[in-house]
Amino acid sequence: MADPPGCCSTCATCLLCPYSCQWITAKKEKRKGLRTTKCDCSWFLFLFGVFLFTLVWLYFAIIILNDFHNFNEFIFRQRKLWLDWSQVLLIATAVLISYSSVLLVLALCLQLCGQPLKLHWVHKVLLILTALVVAAAFTGLGIKWAEEWKSARISLQATGPFLHIGTVGGMTLLAWPLASFIYRTRNTGLRVFLLLVYCAAMIALYLAPLGITSPCIMEENQLPPKPALVGHRGAPMLAPENTLMSLHKAVECDVQVFETDVMVSADGVPFLMHDEELTRTTNVQAVFPDRAAQSTAFNWTDLQQLDAGSWFLERRPFPTVQSLSPGDRNETTKQRIPSLEQALEAVKQSNISIMFDLRPENHSDYQNFVNVTLGVILQSGIPLQQVLWLPDGFREDVKHQAPGVQQVYGRKRLKNEKEPVLHVNLPYQDMSSEEIRQYRQDNISVNLYVVNQPWLFSVLWCSGVSSVTTNACQVLKEMKHPIWLLPSSTYLMIWIVVDCVSFLIIIWAFVLLKKCSHRRRPVESETDVLLTKINSLMQE
Repeated sequence: MADPPGCCSTCATCLLCPYSCQWITAKKEKRKGLRTTKCDCSWFLFLFGVFLFTLVWLYFAIIILNDFHNFNEFIFRQRKLWLDWSQVLLIATAVLISYSSVLLVLALCLQLCGQPLKLHWVHKVLLILTALVVAAAFTGLGIKWAEEWKSARISLQATGPFLHIGTVGGMTLLAWPLASFIYRTRNTGLRVFLLLVYCAAMIALYLAPLGITSPCIMEENQLPPKPALVGHRGAPMLAPENTLMSLHKAVECDVQVFETDVMVSADGVPFLMHDEELTRTTNVQAVFPDRAAQSTAFNWTDLQQLDAGSWFLERRPFPTVQSLSPGDRNETTKQRIPSLEQALEAVKQSNISIMFDLRPENHSDYQNFVNVTLGVILQSGIPLQQVLWLPDGFREDVKHQAPGVQQVYGRKRLKNEKEPVLHVNLPYQDMSSEEIRQYRQDNISVNLYVVNQPWLFSVLWCSGVSSVTTNACQVLKEMKHPIWLLPSSTYLMIWIVVDCVSFLIIIWAFVLLKKCSHRRRPVESETDVLLTKINSLMQE
């Protein structure tokens, strides 16, 4: 097989070496008999499929970063081991996508240069392992973290227009090696099949925007107000969660609501704590090594002996911990578990609201927890409209004892509601853009949790959500506009221009490579005639 113009023997050798794991020189006699077989083509298609598979997983890996802190907490509760598993995920994904990408680029370059696609068995084994690892990752995601499929659907509303442009660009570039292969192969049926598949794929891509919807495709004057920020356990990226320092940091981020979790000590003092065990966010194992770490089993005096801040510096639950100032680090080490009374006083002074869950809901003395908590709220002197009540248990008693408290429901409204629902608090995966708009029209305040990434905040902003609960208040505070906002007319123009440019490039690729193939054919024909004559003379 003669090297086509523009592909020197040295380049061909350098491409063949990493792909085939053999140092094959570019001399004809060294490569005689080396051709791309049907099996080689099958392995190329498998390589292309693995590349797309890992690319989709990379997209999912980026999307689930919004919720990965929950996964880190889950692993800690199960194994008592803290690690930022998001870094492990990203590194492993980057290795897999880089490996398959390099192999695919080598294969496409070899095809353009007219070289055989002899994939080495080591690469074949590694590609199979890559496919199995990614398949296992998707399976685990579907079994243990199924709600992330909804997150992916929401993410397409943010990335759909740009994924379309990128896919059109990638498929357009694929026209070059495809045209090269079509003009080289003598199998007419294969030519027709590949052309039909490619044309069908491109037509589908050109028309894809007809099915792409995004709440951020709108005129700027139609953009709803920016959602209010609710500090999830305060500002947990800047200070230890559920501490007074975290509350004050959240106030600096302009949050309007401090979201927290309340438990009641063994002697009846409500305090701030999320986990049913004290292990993750205190030094309880060092202070009380012989006692079970159940949060509600300790009295208030014992709880005050615990350090609720140093773990934040030791475990670094977020990358932002590394950038804390010396003053903040010093203040972190002084944090103690705050009582609900202390938190209410700080909230009242900061003129923000407080929203909380009362845990654990399945406790045998839960009704007493509700009564004790209500008593602290009523004695604190805080305006009741600044208190947002989340727990569903004994809600009617709460309405009777403290009618001024705002009731927030962790469910969607029902068709036959006895009383109007004015506030709902739901995971961001549980409400569509259409539902958010409908609730907004009906004057129902919608708070969605937990929203950390700017892309997700942008989609919910464009949808018209009232507020979001976030770990990253310092990031979302700085956003003055959604990441992108396109008028429909602008998006239509981009769609048409991209499709037209892509079509012209594809036509150019096929025309140019056809001319190159015609230039090579006379030379190959003369060579075949000469070889035939030599063979005839030798037989005579």
